[in-house]
Amino acid sequence: AGVSGGPDSITLLHILYSLKKEYSLNILIAHLDHKFRGEESVADRKFCEDLAKRYNLEIVWEEIDVPKIAEEKGISPEEAARLARYDFFKRAAKERGIDKIAVGHTRDDQAETVLMRIIRGAGMKGLSGISPVKNMQGNKIIRPLIGIFRKEVEDFILTEGLKFRKDSSNEKTVFTRNKIRLELIPLLEKDFNSNIKEVLANMAENLQVENDFLSKYARRKFRGMSKIRQEEILIDIKKFKKLPEAIRKRLLRTALEELKGGLRRLTYQHWKEIEELIDTRPVNSIVDLPAGISISKDKSNIILKLIKS
Repeated sequence: AGVSGGPDSITLLHILYSLKKEYSLNILIAHLDHKFRGEESVADRKFCEDLAKRYNLEIVWEEIDVPKIAEEKGISPEEAARLARYDFFKRAAKERGIDKIAVGHTRDDQAETVLMRIIRGAGMKGLSGISPVKNMQGNKIIRPLIGIFRKEVEDFILTEGLKFRKDSSNEKTVFTRNKIRLELIPLLEKDFNSNIKEVLANMAENLQVENDFLSKYARRKFRGMSKIRQEEILIDIKKFKKLPEAIRKRLLRTALEELKGGLRRLTYQHWKEIEELIDTRPVNSIVDLPAGISISKDKSNIILKLIKS
């Protein structure tokens, strides 16, 4: 279980621990110090270590200089933190033969995520928000609290008398998600729809159902027209061009996931370039994508390839 020490992760841990005996759960506390908050972060870690002793659970923790990673990769601190966190969780799980990683996202997180992705211009997959269960390179990410709101978590904490750590960075509006939570959502609740969080979370759930169906359909089509090699994938161009546009993009996403484990940094402009390459550009044209991937075509195939640095 990913445990930061905040209310959501403490609630998650408490619930998992209460089910430990009934379901024979082997619980590992995983705590990451992102090095955002100095001594406050150290206190969070000590709090989690004390928690592990109290529950008689194993804890693994790590320090990662997330601000440095963000600067080196040219990405936001939020994105760098997410990447570092899940990389740490995956490594900790693999070392101990654990196949499920539980994290404490709530329905509020779902609403915030959907709003953030609307602002950034996401498609159906992005607007589906946070999945309750997600396969990630041999592990399952599970989110047991995704169906309940933060207010319910706070009430539970109060009722159970649980202690938790407060993250001061959650009040800083320099982070996009915080600005959405602290400023945009209250504005929408006040002036447009007092139930906006429920509406956004419901929208995500509805889109998840449709997205799952279309993704499975695209994956079947992908298997029928592709050859997968170690560092490249060939897609039959004639068969590909016969597909509906909505499935074409999903099939290419499937190929990218096979090749690289997915790409989060593809922009609208990238997709337009890929479409032009396939439909109108001459044979042997190339489009370079983030994370060291190129897409080209010959007379018979669309070719996705890892670029060796």
